[in-house]
Amino acid sequence: MAAAAVEKKSGSEMTVVRGLDVARYMGRWYEIASLPNFFQPRDGRDTRATYALRPDGATVDVLNETWTSSGKRDYIKGTAYKADPASDEAKLKVKFYLPPFLPVIPVVGDYWVLYVDDDYQYALVGEPRRKDLWILCRQTSMDDEVYGRLLEKAKEEGYDVEKLRKTPQDDPPPESDAAPTDTKGTWWFKSLFGK
Repeated sequence: MAAAAVEKKSGSEMTVVRGLDVARYMGRWYEIASLPNFFQPRDGRDTRATYALRPDGATVDVLNETWTSSGKRDYIKGTAYKADPASDEAKLKVKFYLPPFLPVIPVVGDYWVLYVDDDYQYALVGEPRRKDLWILCRQTSMDDEVYGRLLEKAKEEGYDVEKLRKTPQDDPPPESDAAPTDTKGTWWFKSLFGK
């Protein structure tokens, strides 16, 4: 990632990873920072995603988790798959069913891997409208130098990184079964109103 690279205009095509090793990308990723969006609780912390490749080798099970300031665990399950199976670009589609307490409405979004390091320890993920952006890491914290390089890459791809929100992460991270879970989908309704 060259820091001196010219920033891309917001209308130009983004550069995505080619030849992503999907098997190496599987596992748990911690959200270090993200652009605020309506589908994540505003007071979320310890946010993470866990990916598991199905035996078909093409479908990924997705588990997104976050904890609210009240200590409740919110989560949503979905699937991911390549947008174009014939392409070597890391452009995926993710599908979730809403609302989480009665999952009947399919919602599909883009998940583009814009950067992943050679060791698959940190990644930059976005989507073509440049409304969503995530900085992910295998650990709950990230070196400032690495974070800065990922910010520069995001700027090169046309993102306004001033809007990024750092995600508080506890170390060690909470266990999924150690916290009460919001089974009513309260967080989802609140997110519709920007709460």
